[in-house]
Amino acid sequence: MNHPETRVRNETTDDFLELLKEWQKLCKQYVKESEVNDHADAITEFSNGGPDDSAVPPEELEVWKLVDICFGDPSNVRKRCLYFKVRWKGYGPNDDTWEPIEGLGNCNDAIKDFVIEGHKRKILPLPGAVDVVCGGPPCQGISGYNRNREFDEPFKCEKNKQIIVFMDIMQFLRPKYVYMENVLDILKFADATLAKYALSRLIGMHYQAKLGIMAAGCYGLPQFRMRVFLLGCHPEEKLPPFPLPTHGAIVKNNCPLAFERNLVGWSDSTSVQLEKPIVLEDILSDLPKVGNAEDRDEMPYVKGPQTEFQRYIRTFSSEVQGPKSHAAKAKSKKSKPKLYDHRPLALGHDNYLRVLQIPKKKGANFRDLPGVIVGPDNVAKLDPTKERVLLPSGRPLVLDCVLTYEDGRCLRPFGRLWWDEVVGTVLTCPNIRMQVTYDSIFFIHLAHNFKISHKKLREYVSGLDTSCAGQTAHCS
Repeated sequence: MNHPETRVRNETTDDFLELLKEWQKLCKQYVKESEVNDHADAITEFSNGGPDDSAVPPEELEVWKLVDICFGDPSNVRKRCLYFKVRWKGYGPNDDTWEPIEGLGNCNDAIKDFVIEGHKRKILPLPGAVDVVCGGPPCQGISGYNRNREFDEPFKCEKNKQIIVFMDIMQFLRPKYVYMENVLDILKFADATLAKYALSRLIGMHYQAKLGIMAAGCYGLPQFRMRVFLLGCHPEEKLPPFPLPTHGAIVKNNCPLAFERNLVGWSDSTSVQLEKPIVLEDILSDLPKVGNAEDRDEMPYVKGPQTEFQRYIRTFSSEVQGPKSHAAKAKSKKSKPKLYDHRPLALGHDNYLRVLQIPKKKGANFRDLPGVIVGPDNVAKLDPTKERVLLPSGRPLVLDCVLTYEDGRCLRPFGRLWWDEVVGTVLTCPNIRMQVTYDSIFFIHLAHNFKISHKKLREYVSGLDTSCAGQTAHCS
């Protein structure tokens, strides 16, 4: 949406790596400097006009041109190999089909034209021609939220194997710079096996490399969100520094002691005046109240921005760089700012009733519900002297799972955040049993001036391959 000129591929990294290898072979076979100009207007989706189909019998199919390439099984025929998308003579884009390369034995000229033009347009990267690769291999296999992690054999988990594929791509492309991100648990899980693996792969490629730990709260965001970054660069390039903190931060969790030296920060000998932390009040105080059933995709603000952060976020859409920036700026001067996706995560009736009984005070959580007592060992449990409180549905007000979570010592279930606090990390699928917000309804606010609504995003994601849809939603 923000960069319509950018090509987005929806495929697994394993298939993408195989595609890169096949593309390199095709370019070596077909691309010659003397031939590039002769085929400048040969193929691609960007060409104008159509085929001359006046002499094509309707019962015959003839390849007009090739318009795309992939590796895998795009037609779900259980055959993984190199495929081309074929535009048939006399037919339009809606009739394009994916055909395996071995089935195009009589179409050598079409393949040659596609490869030469694709090489000219740089539709796929070749080794040594890439400036930077940024990525974040899946974190589900190492995250502390996963109770079934493979501690003894970390690479037995398919998601953890993706860090191997990521590094294989680096080995093949040899980019100038590599930037890899992951959760802090990559340094905690299985003696940091995955982080050490990634670092050793870069060093084995003779790359300069370093590992840094940064918290989003140190750079002006209202969530602490500590993350690990691996930065590498080609031996002939200069390894850049990590960006230094600009804001103070409200610490939510700490890094492992063994990696404290990897925390990105100012040296003790440097005197620097950091900006004050951005807290929830800075971003939420100008938002109108909403109910549990709120379903509007957009609504007007009821008051002006209250903080510098809110003024910034409201004007961001008109200042963002891109082909539509001038039009957006002109439009913003004529129309009042709209609020998008100011909707809560709709709670079930029972959970809604539970949240309403959490006192509106800082630090309140499930321990403040009727019938819960906390012992001297800081363990929450039901008061044995009182009858268990039930909801109108007949289910208990206090769930067993929150009493047993972390042996009853956790403060997060049904816990309230407050105006002067930040969240630890905004999750992909927030859970009411882990934390609630300042208001009486749990919601993670992703609105302000984003120009694509959750509803549209969900519609987009639902149209993707089911194997990738969850990851796409997470990244979006």
